[in-house]
Amino acid sequence: MENFDFGMVGLGVMGRNLLLNMADHGFSVAGLDLDAEKAASLENEADEKHTIKGTTDTKEFIQLIKKPRAIMLLVPAGKPVDSVINSILPHLEEGDIVVDGGNSYFEDTNRRVKELNAKGINYFGMGISGGEKGARFGPSMMPGGNENAYERLRPIFEAVAAKVDGEPCVTYLGSGSAGNYVKMVHNGIEYAIMQLIAETYDVLKRGYNFEDNELQQVFETWNQGALQSYLIEITAAILKKEDTITGKRLVSLISDTAKSKGTGKWTSQNAMDIQAPVPSIDLAVTMRDISKYKEERVKAATMYPWNGDAKDVSNQNLVALFKDAFHFAMVTIYAQGMAQLTIASKEFNYGLNLEEVAKIWRGGCIIRAAVLEDFRKAYKADKNLPNLLLDSSLASTLNTQQKAIREVVKIGIDKGIPMSVYNTTLAYFDAYRSEVLPTNLIQAQRDYFGAHTYERIDQEGIFHTEWDEK
Repeated sequence: MENFDFGMVGLGVMGRNLLLNMADHGFSVAGLDLDAEKAASLENEADEKHTIKGTTDTKEFIQLIKKPRAIMLLVPAGKPVDSVINSILPHLEEGDIVVDGGNSYFEDTNRRVKELNAKGINYFGMGISGGEKGARFGPSMMPGGNENAYERLRPIFEAVAAKVDGEPCVTYLGSGSAGNYVKMVHNGIEYAIMQLIAETYDVLKRGYNFEDNELQQVFETWNQGALQSYLIEITAAILKKEDTITGKRLVSLISDTAKSKGTGKWTSQNAMDIQAPVPSIDLAVTMRDISKYKEERVKAATMYPWNGDAKDVSNQNLVALFKDAFHFAMVTIYAQGMAQLTIASKEFNYGLNLEEVAKIWRGGCIIRAAVLEDFRKAYKADKNLPNLLLDSSLASTLNTQQKAIREVVKIGIDKGIPMSVYNTTLAYFDAYRSEVLPTNLIQAQRDYFGAHTYERIDQEGIFHTEWDEK
């Protein structure tokens, strides 16, 4: 008893794979699941070099773990997390560590940190990215909690995390819910880039009649250069897959009604709360919502036909144009998300190091991409950089690509094909680079109808005007 390095509650695919990953690296691990079949299958999957035990007995499970105990929960977010905490809490002791490895809302994590800290238990919220395969062979992990307690977890997490240039894709991020917040924004960025890829696919296929093989080759080629990323890589693989029944490309047979688990929505909601503009993420969430209204969209399509067309462009030039536009939009999407993290770090006293965030996203996670190394360098050069768009090296590249994204946006408008993330990303960029915005008029309007006052550019003070006086 009390000789296992780490414990896991929840032996679904993610929990089981992460434990097997730990065992591969020489750690002794125990798993708890109320499903006896899952507990047994954990041991069945282990090989003779692994030290693994599965159980359905909570008390036995807790007694297996070395003190201070390190126990991770990989169960659905929300009430299941609280239920598991309540079930194990009577068996824990002061100094023990509980890690929530699910996509919990950061405010829930704040509450749990406070409740468990009062009992002497260290509570961590940790985002994990990389899916089932990542959990088994090396994910990106984003832990937040008590910095001193993290030392108990660090050797295990660094061993099992993905590696880039020999560096583990995990680091202590900050206090409280820092880990969950970073993972939330990670998922918001993921939403936006997925929508960006989908819009590229849509215009080339529906607007310019690219064949399936042509489309697949575009993304496969892009993945060999500056656009290299996990999401581009899997898009190329998806576009190649044939349906075993019809022989058609499988993606063409999949419903266009999208689903989501809410993390993108959380990103947008909290961004508005802390006044961090992330319009590309907002629109990605909105497009998934619009997709759910299939019947209405079918009817509207017959009511509002559009036969407009864009100027002729050769396929080769079109692909080159979209390549530059995609890179421009992708960088600007990351810039929005990273700026939100900068603002949130101050708002919630996380103490985030954005260079470290960019570093641990380079491998293992869903939004890993070649450009993250450029971001890491930008934050290394200026740790106080408020927005990636203010990095001179990135600005040099984006300036060469401005024309491309403007042309691509025009194509979408002329074709009548929705390109919400492309359009919004460009609008965000144009707003951010505008020295003067028309919000002076909005301030005057607010003062007119609500006496909300305004400031002047020519003198100090707060002013109000009786606008309807003659």
